Amino acid sequence: MVLSTERVLIAGAGPAGLSAAAYLTRRGIPVTVFEAEAQLPENLRASTFHPPTLDMLAPYGASQSLIDQGLVAPKFQFRSRTEGCLAEFDFTVLADDTQHPFRVQCEQFKLNHLLHDWLLAQGGADVRFGHAITGLSQADDSVTALIKTPDGGEEAFTGRWLIGAEGANSVVRQALDIPFEGFTWDERFLVVSTPYAFETAMPDLTLVNYFADPAQWFFLLKVPGLWRAMFPTRPEETEAEIFDPDRIEARMQWAHATATPYECTHTTLYRVHQRVAERYRTHRAFIAGDAAHINNPLGGMGMNGGIHDAFNLAEKIAAVWHGEGGGESDEGLLDLYEKQRRPIALDYVNSQTIRNKQNLEANTPEAQQIFRDFLAEVSSDPQKTHDYLLRTSMIASLRAAAKITA
Repeated sequence: MVLSTERVLIAGAGPAGLSAAAYLTRRGIPVTVFEAEAQLPENLRASTFHPPTLDMLAPYGASQSLIDQGLVAPKFQFRSRTEGCLAEFDFTVLADDTQHPFRVQCEQFKLNHLLHDWLLAQGGADVRFGHAITGLSQADDSVTALIKTPDGGEEAFTGRWLIGAEGANSVVRQALDIPFEGFTWDERFLVVSTPYAFETAMPDLTLVNYFADPAQWFFLLKVPGLWRAMFPTRPEETEAEIFDPDRIEARMQWAHATATPYECTHTTLYRVHQRVAERYRTHRAFIAGDAAHINNPLGGMGMNGGIHDAFNLAEKIAAVWHGEGGGESDEGLLDLYEKQRRPIALDYVNSQTIRNKQNLEANTPEAQQIFRDFLAEVSSDPQKTHDYLLRTSMIASLRAAAKITA
């Protein structure tokens, strides 16, 4: 079957790629999605959905389904292992700013399934598994993706635009020769999942908790049926040492001592980067999500920022497709995607997640006191609380992007 070139090509069937596909499909624009894996990826990395992300996903039924499958978390805490709760913040103060004044804790792969099911229900969805993009070429009015097919062959697919949303190792970004500027943290992050009932041991615990400690900060967050604990590891530790059951047990006991050993159902170790692509567009090819920016997970901004990218870009492509530029040139409107979203990755997501890490690992009395003073100041002033939650919820970053019009 020969496909029409009147379509948008999307590399990657993760949250960003499928969000873009859903928006474009809802606007009546054909899409073809290429996913290198044989089925929808089901990793356990991201698990926090922020209020504006839930607002964006609501028209596709995904927000309610995430709420039904996940845990509604209206509050989060900064804590000390020895002192308990240092400050608690409640998203319900954002009731006038969002339809969903809370976070939802739910594994990101469940969103992939929800969006994929929605696309299939629309009829005519073209999502191709086992299809990995290997390169691309561009003409004045089209872009062609070279795709490795499940039988080992290679096929060319042509469309009007291409969105590279296939992760941090994006082939699209590399094919466009876009530098991925930033750095990699020396320490790797270890995530341990356990059914242990932390909420029983610490009754005042919320579903999302950041523990500040000069020796070893960590965070605890809950997803259905499990708590996930994340620890930084020391640069000199080998993988064998990090995954040694005795060392994992020692880390868990240090976080919270129990009379019996922890049951650990899953462990993951990953490198953590702070990188933002030098540009988000080259002619008819764009990058979004982890292909465009990656950051540490403190604050849950990576996946959410990628979904925000996807909706921003898809809205602009749809406007150009349907001739709805509102007097702005097509090129100017498409260029606005990078102008709006790249500064957010730099000035909001990157800077906020770095600051979160620095606050939690503060290892001098002076730095620790500065952080505690900040928490006390923000939590004691309703306006400062509201402004702080606008930022941590990512509503502020979306508003800042919307103000960029040229």
